Formats: sequence, structure tokens, C-alpha cells
Amino acid sequence: MEKKHIRVMIAGPNGRMGQEAVKMVLADPQLELVAGIVSPARKDVQGEGTLSGIPLFTSIEEASETVKPDVLVDFTNPHVILEHAISAIRLGVRPVIGTTGLSPDEIEMLDKQCREKGLGAIIAPNFAIGAILMMKFAQEAAKYMPHVEIIELHHDQKLDAPSGTSIKTAELIAESRKELKQGHPDEKEVIDGARGGYYNGFRIHSVRLPGMVAHQEVLFGHVGQTLSIRHDSLNRESFMPGVNLAIKKAMDLDHLVYGLENVLD
Repeated sequence: MEKKHIRVMIAGPNGRMGQEAVKMVLADPQLELVAGIVSPARKDVQGEGTLSGIPLFTSIEEASETVKPDVLVDFTNPHVILEHAISAIRLGVRPVIGTTGLSPDEIEMLDKQCREKGLGAIIAPNFAIGAILMMKFAQEAAKYMPHVEIIELHHDQKLDAPSGTSIKTAELIAESRKELKQGHPDEKEVIDGARGGYYNGFRIHSVRLPGMVAHQEVLFGHVGQTLSIRHDSLNRESFMPGVNLAIKKAMDLDHLVYGLENVLD
């Protein structure tokens, strides 16, 4: 059952996504921001060890023991999210993870831990509602137009390629079509990697440039026609309605859900 005040701690509250998450939580009367998780170096920068009057901690364990959070929102980086999630679940805190980079085996392991604890968790490659719709539309289109390629475009500081959103899109498309080797059978890459990454017979292309946030286009080709399905996040605020939804949905779950589309009403 949804609590009147869901106690939220945010890992990486000083980051670009973390700052938006802080504003979103503070603006919702159903949510209460109780802690931020930062590296020791970042805590020193804050001086008093607070952010917007909220205490900062350098470990999930310390924060959990002190402020008793219900949910951990994590937008840090692929190198620490697994450790954060394992610690949170062990301590009875529900992870809501927006950082991509976890392997299928790691996600399966976290789900097992959640089920053992009866805890909800949500991992979403993309929290933008429009991006979820883009993935759903692409999955449907692939039933009728199986020749497809994905182009994903992100800012130049993104650590993983291809993006979690493009991989999730590819997985959904693969559910709608049989593996189909596209292109000329004698095709040769003159420059290594020119055709992009291979997945289930089609290609994923990653673009990294300054000035971008998060963008994806799914291109379909058929006899005498093409179809383009595109989504653009123009700022990081676009992800916050989905994060808000995930925080509240996680309170009602007793297992891990991968993909925000699985909790949309």
C-alpha cells in the first residue's frame, strides 16, 4: 500500500540526473527526501555534509541505519550501481535504478534477492514516458516491417554504448520478429564498426556528441517505403515523471521489474 510519505534517498544527488531527482522529490508532498549518497570527495565539497538541508552519507549502510529510507534512487554510474543495489536490498530498501550497465545475469541475481526479501525494485533503461511509447511502437511495427536499424544519440559523457534504451528496444523488437540477417550477404565493412553493433540480425548505431541529451530513432524499411519512430529528451526533467512513478510503484512490488513499461497502467 502506498504510504503518505515515502522516504527517499538519492545516490549521486550532485549529478545532472541527481539534481533533477532532488527537485522532483522535494516538490511532491507524498515523497520525503531523507538522504543523499555521495563519494567522500563530494561530501567534503559540501562542507557541512548536507544538500538542501538533507544529510549526505558516503555509504548505503550508514544512511539506512540513520534515516531509515524506503527507496534508493540511483543515477550514479555502472561501476557502483550493483554494489549499491545489493546493499540496499540487504537492508530492506527498494532500489529504483536509472543507470544502465547491469548485465542480464546481474539483473536476475538482484531479482532473486528482491523476491527473497519480498521487496520491490525497478530498473529502467529510460524513465521518459515518450521513450517507453517509442519502444512499444517499435515492437509493434517489427511484426509487419522486420527490416530495422536503431540509431541512438547521447551526450559525449555517457559511459556505455550502446545505450540501455537501445538494448531494451532491440530486445522488444526481437520478441516480435525472427532473427533476420539484413543487408547484402557479401557486405564488407571497409572501416571496422561502420555497420554498428549486431543484435538479432539488425544493427544498433551509437552517436556521442556534446549538446545532446538522449535521443533514439528506430528506422524500418519495406518495399517502396520507410517508417521512422523517434523520441527526443530535450532536458533531464523529461525523465522525472517516470522516476516519480517508479518510486511509488516500487512500494507495491515484491520483486524486481526491468523496464518502466511493465508498471504503466
